[in-house]
Amino acid sequence: MFEWCLPICSEVIKMATLELYTKDASVWIPDPDSVWVSAQILQDYTPGEKHLLLQLSNGKEVHYPVGSSSDLPPLGNPDILEGENDLTALSFLHEPAVLHNLRVRFLDYSSIYTYCGIVLVAINPYEQLPIYGEEVIDAYSGQDMADMEPHIFSVAEDAYRTMTREQKNQSIIISGESGSGKTVSAKFTMRYFAVVGGAAQQTSVEERVLATNPIMESIGNAKTTRNDNSSRFGKYIEIGFGRKGDIIGANMKTYLLEKSRVVFQASAERNYHIFYQLCASRELPEMRCLKLDVPEAFRYTRQGGEMLIPGTDDLSDLERTRNAFTILGVQPEQQMELFRILSAILHLGNVNIQTSGRNSEGSYIDADDHSLATFSKILGVEGPQMAHWLCHRRLAVGGEMLVKLLPGQQAIEARDALAKHIYGQLFTWTVQRLNSALHAQRAQTNSFIGVLDIYGFETFDRNSFEQFCINYANEKLQQQFNRHVFHLEQEEYVREELAWSRIEFSDNQQCINLIEGQLGLFDLLDEECRMPKGSDESWVQKLYHQHLTSRPHPHFQKTRMSNSAFIILHFADMVQYECDGFLDKNRDTVFEELINILKASQSELVAELFQEQGNVPSVANGSIRSGKRAREHKLTVGFQFRQSLQMLMDTLNSTTPHYIRCIKPNDLKEPLTFDPKRTVQQLRACGVLETIRISAAGYPSRWTYEEFFSRYRVLLRGPQTQEQAQTLCRQTIPPLIPDPDQYCFGKTKVFFRAGQVALLERLRAERLRVAAVIIQSHVRGWLGRIRYTRMLQATLTIQRYCRGALARRLALTLRYTKAALIIQKTYRMVVVRQLFLMIRQATIIIQAFARGRLARRKYRQLVAERAAVLLQARVRGWLAREAYRRVCAAVVFLQCCVRRRAARRELLKLKMEARSVERYRELNKGMEVKLMQLQLRADQQARESAALRETLHAEREAASAELEALRATIQKLEGQKHEKPLHRPVISEKEVEERRKAEEKASQKIIQLTQELQAQQREKDSFYKEREALSARLFQQETQQQKCLQEAVSQASATLRAELDEEKRKYQGLLREFTRLEQRYDNLRGMSLLTEQTKSHRRTDSTQSLSLEPPSPTLLSPTSLGPFSTSPFSPALLSPDEVRRVSVTSFSSERRLSVWSPENTMDQMMEKMDVAKDPAVKMTGEDLTHAYDAVRVANKFLESQLCDQRSQWEQELESLRCQITLAISGFSSGAQRQELQELLEAREQECVKLRREVKELRNTFSLKRLLTQEVTPVMSPCPSRPKPATFTGLLECRKRDETKLIKNLITDIRVDSALSLPPGLPASVLFLCVRQADCCGDQTRTRSLCSAAVTAMKAALKKYNNDIGMTALWLNNAWLLHDRLTQHSSKVTSESDELVPLTTDLSDLIRVLSDLCIQAYQQLLSITETRLQSIIVPALLESETITGLSGSAVKLGPSRKRAGSDPRTVGGDAPTMTSVLRELGALHTAMSHQALPPILMEQALRQLTYVISASALNSLLLRKDMCSWSRGMQIRYNVSLLEEWLRSQSLQAGGAVATLEPLIQAVQLLQAGKKTEADAQALVQTCTALSSQQIVKILSLYTPHSDTDERVTLKFIRIVQGLLKSRSDGGPPQILMDVRKVFPVTFPYLPPTVLHAEQLVVPDSLKISFLRKV
Repeated sequence: MFEWCLPICSEVIKMATLELYTKDASVWIPDPDSVWVSAQILQDYTPGEKHLLLQLSNGKEVHYPVGSSSDLPPLGNPDILEGENDLTALSFLHEPAVLHNLRVRFLDYSSIYTYCGIVLVAINPYEQLPIYGEEVIDAYSGQDMADMEPHIFSVAEDAYRTMTREQKNQSIIISGESGSGKTVSAKFTMRYFAVVGGAAQQTSVEERVLATNPIMESIGNAKTTRNDNSSRFGKYIEIGFGRKGDIIGANMKTYLLEKSRVVFQASAERNYHIFYQLCASRELPEMRCLKLDVPEAFRYTRQGGEMLIPGTDDLSDLERTRNAFTILGVQPEQQMELFRILSAILHLGNVNIQTSGRNSEGSYIDADDHSLATFSKILGVEGPQMAHWLCHRRLAVGGEMLVKLLPGQQAIEARDALAKHIYGQLFTWTVQRLNSALHAQRAQTNSFIGVLDIYGFETFDRNSFEQFCINYANEKLQQQFNRHVFHLEQEEYVREELAWSRIEFSDNQQCINLIEGQLGLFDLLDEECRMPKGSDESWVQKLYHQHLTSRPHPHFQKTRMSNSAFIILHFADMVQYECDGFLDKNRDTVFEELINILKASQSELVAELFQEQGNVPSVANGSIRSGKRAREHKLTVGFQFRQSLQMLMDTLNSTTPHYIRCIKPNDLKEPLTFDPKRTVQQLRACGVLETIRISAAGYPSRWTYEEFFSRYRVLLRGPQTQEQAQTLCRQTIPPLIPDPDQYCFGKTKVFFRAGQVALLERLRAERLRVAAVIIQSHVRGWLGRIRYTRMLQATLTIQRYCRGALARRLALTLRYTKAALIIQKTYRMVVVRQLFLMIRQATIIIQAFARGRLARRKYRQLVAERAAVLLQARVRGWLAREAYRRVCAAVVFLQCCVRRRAARRELLKLKMEARSVERYRELNKGMEVKLMQLQLRADQQARESAALRETLHAEREAASAELEALRATIQKLEGQKHEKPLHRPVISEKEVEERRKAEEKASQKIIQLTQELQAQQREKDSFYKEREALSARLFQQETQQQKCLQEAVSQASATLRAELDEEKRKYQGLLREFTRLEQRYDNLRGMSLLTEQTKSHRRTDSTQSLSLEPPSPTLLSPTSLGPFSTSPFSPALLSPDEVRRVSVTSFSSERRLSVWSPENTMDQMMEKMDVAKDPAVKMTGEDLTHAYDAVRVANKFLESQLCDQRSQWEQELESLRCQITLAISGFSSGAQRQELQELLEAREQECVKLRREVKELRNTFSLKRLLTQEVTPVMSPCPSRPKPATFTGLLECRKRDETKLIKNLITDIRVDSALSLPPGLPASVLFLCVRQADCCGDQTRTRSLCSAAVTAMKAALKKYNNDIGMTALWLNNAWLLHDRLTQHSSKVTSESDELVPLTTDLSDLIRVLSDLCIQAYQQLLSITETRLQSIIVPALLESETITGLSGSAVKLGPSRKRAGSDPRTVGGDAPTMTSVLRELGALHTAMSHQALPPILMEQALRQLTYVISASALNSLLLRKDMCSWSRGMQIRYNVSLLEEWLRSQSLQAGGAVATLEPLIQAVQLLQAGKKTEADAQALVQTCTALSSQQIVKILSLYTPHSDTDERVTLKFIRIVQGLLKSRSDGGPPQILMDVRKVFPVTFPYLPPTVLHAEQLVVPDSLKISFLRKV
């Protein structure tokens, strides 16, 4: 396993110094499972030792045998180089380092691409990765390979840039094993060229180029044991480009189609995809004639046992193939002919050939063989002839023709040979048909880029002729690759002026000579094919004799166990070939009789395939065996393959090659699974290790002097300045590396051999270690002195505190003694004082009680006297009030009688008046009765409530009065009893009983009244509580309903706003596409006009061309004529159901020569009114008169009916409004309010319906006008209108001056004059002219003037498509003209009396102005984006605004340009943030100068800051050198400058700062800590604007640029990934941001002030003095 790589390792060890084999050094040792495993040296190695003590990664110690210094294991690279994106940048270049680096990048960093010098190594991930979108193409477009992460787009971009810069053809060579992803890589490469080379012209060439992929995959790819979509042929596609770098054509060449697969498939394999696709579509109606069945029913599709591929739908694949044929111009009839031939091949395989004769010397086919009959019918050939010549052969013997019967096996071989030949011819025809469709038609190809998708080195258990040819082609390609790598390596040395010696590398020319040289394998094979009785065995014996016995060849061997096989030592591996079938496959013959039958086919395509064959001396993929020319020399397959391969090599040698090596990581097709055995086998076979070996033979490590100075300045001596870096390096390196052969000084770089960088790293680490020891000794001494000083201070402090404590203890004892005496004295005083106070308090209490008793006695006497007086006063007052109440009741009764009499008189009078308005009462009887009933019910309830209240009040008063009387009586009696106790008369028992009964009765009545009062009080309280509860419930329900309503409204508003933004975005995108197509249309029209002018040599006056110019396509665009459109202006300005149409009266008779003639307009109106067109064309004048009369009568009837309906509707609406007003004022019921609201909505719908009828009636009126014009052509084209009102303050422009006005004001105005005008002056002048024409009643002039102004503005925008100032000027004028026309439109209601609406319907032109505003806005942004595109990344990411920050960061690891890539040319000063702010400031100044609204500037800056942020973040995610702490600091500072500028211009509120958030968070991610789990949680919580893929990508790319920084560990990345799983980003996973995302623009509607001509200050430079103020 390690025989091939150990010589490389030994060479590396010889070049490396033995000093690196020290303790703790890392080495690689062979392993049977993992190929190489890492180990650590436990003790230093001394030359002469026989063993090396190592410790494996699992902790096991081993003794590695070392015979000599060349047997030492290869050293491991430093950890700082782990995951390097270029393998040649590794310090130690050998197989284990390459394998380990690829494994780390593939498994740990999920990076499938890695550079190896000029080779891009691509590992198949076996899953879809989000790294091929259009945003990735945009990120790589125009970038240098050395700056970006490895990617297939980077190789394609390098080839494209080299081609456009040097005008030299390029080639991209993609190779690898089957299943390694070659076909997919080729498709992505072609897709990149299609996007980059086709975006400018928008042609269909790139679409046709991409359409070849599904076709070639169907007829050339098949399932093998290693790949489900394996290409069984090689192809070289030349994509032709024009001088501007656009794709103009393509051409395809194919090599060595595996035709044997048509008739034979190994186990677990399939035939070509197209056969299974046809079988899957057998149920389609057009496919039933092919008589197909399931794949198991055909011999040619069932041999492998695999009918289906998981995850593949053959039916949909066939549909994709047919669509691709259609794109390439293959008609459906030709497609069906092709499918017929393919199905005929399947039926041919089922033809049953039976043996006959004694020893099976003959064969025959049954006459009723169904498969043969179907084959003959589909191809249109004679079935009996085909059956005869499949079993017979014609021979020429002695000048006579003999027919020989073929044995059964030979007949089967003849049948299979015919099937292979038919498929080969069909494959060749298909390729030719595709090439004719891809051929450049419009221009000559300036240069091309070739994409070679060819089979890689193959070795199986049984290798035959196909593997022999494939490996021979790989030998040739490997030789070309080795020589190219060697040439690039020597060019680098010559450019640096190195004193170098020629690098020796192993050339495989000997192996190639063995195959293609004189008396080589191909020569002997062709010679054996020419022999009449040649066989595979005799050919092998000749090989043994020639290359083993006669002239032994080092690359040829004989097998030990077989005499029918041989071994060739290829560059990649030793392969054993079985000679069985070599001669037959090389001959590839088919009998001429069978070909003649096919030539006579009734199918045109079949005849075409084989008729073309007869016109050429040889067949593309074989030869025809004929009896007449049996001895003539035929072109064998091997000879043709050598010729085509030599032509391919000549083509590749004439181009600049780029290499992509595809690696298959495992044979199980599992995603992200790495098998080291299979990978290392492919690395040896694809030439990657050869590149390493050639690089290691020279100087693989290359540093610029500045980089070397920054990294190893600790090893340099003398004054260390950046300017003297080269001198210091030349003086310092010789003492460090004694052997001068291990390094070399160039002009700009210093070169080291393999291992020397590791030695320098070791010396640097030793120097840093010594310096660290010195620093540690000084620091430790300083710390010791500090500790002694602190201990001394602590001792003194302790002594001081102890003495203080003793003194304080003595003072405390003295204080305690004094306090005890004071406490005793105080206690005794307190006891005596408490006794005195107690006696004093008792005396005071006794006195208080005695005095209180006396006072209460006196108080009771006073209260009794006052109560008697009060009872007397109350009784007298009650008697007086009763008398007064009786008098009032009598007076009120008298008044009621008098008023009732007067009311009766008034009622009679009202009845008399009511008879006169009886009809009105009948009309309103229902509502009046209802209102009266409700009023009566309310009055009745009010009266009942008042009566109840009065009754309750009277009862309460009576009860209280009676209670008071009884109480008074009782008190009076008690008083008399007290006053005359001695003179009380004698009361009899009867009186006592009566009195007792009266008292009981009174008490019962009092109790009853009290209970009634309490019951009423409780009822009142319950009513009050119920009212409060109802009020609270109603309030709560209203609150909930209001809240729900607000939430629903907010949700609906948000949804509508989102939908509106999406519709705006889509509409503006369509408008942008329409503008681009319109530009293309103008270009084509200009080219056609130029061609006509060249033919006629005439010129047309500019004024004449302007006046006769047809309407702009924008005015006729579908968006302007559609009933509904999404406008960026305020939606409240236009009616939602407004239909934009072209008025038939908008063009005068002068323009009837154009396409908008009255006839065409009438036809359109007829179509709109559903009038048949053909009868109308045949009408005569009399018929038109009758039709006009009928339409007029219908119009009168409809008009009267409409007026009646309108008056009736107005009356009903007025009555409903009155009802609603009364109902709302009288009642608060929610149900009635809802009913009235529904009724109102129904009436409004009727109103809308009536408006629609009004519009239809207007259309009828328009048709009537047209008919009137046809019947009476002498009449005026415009119907009579009422005389319009006159207005002042307008500008009048005569008809003949309109062209001059447009020319002076818009078309021919100079830039300096235009920019010096007041903002919006052209729009104001045009509006006043349009307003004056409308006031005169000339609608035709109004529309023509407005249309000419819009057309001229569009022309001005196209003319100044690179001028920010002029674009902003016309944006402002278009916007202002749009707002003024909208303000005076009849669709907008105005409260001001000065704003009189226009009589002319300009709604369609207002819509065109809206589109023109969007176009101008997009052009303004496009100009700024174009200027910013090339400076965003250099200014934001690469510029060092903070001086010295990056200079202090030492670069870890060698930074070198990839071999073969051109360095970036530095011309002038590098862009900085000042450049970016200058461009943004220019845009802001231009918009501010034109007084554009701030909200529009905020939207523009939001779009631009998004582009800046997305471009910078995408570049950051693809550049490893930018992902560091120091660079993050620089980028954050640059972004802060942009934020500060936005704040200074007061533009931060429009969302511009928010678009920078992803870039800011990415920079924060670079600067934050990345070690602990807490750091991971903080990162996840902080980086909310970044997706999970972006966070992991930045962490994977993070590269430390100083010794104080560390790489991000894989453990930390796994923690972050675990935390990010719970976060849902939404949408498909994307790493890069979409740079092409466009935010929809919304133009604010700001109604301008009323404009008068006197307010305008028109400069004389405009030359519009011919305008007259009116």
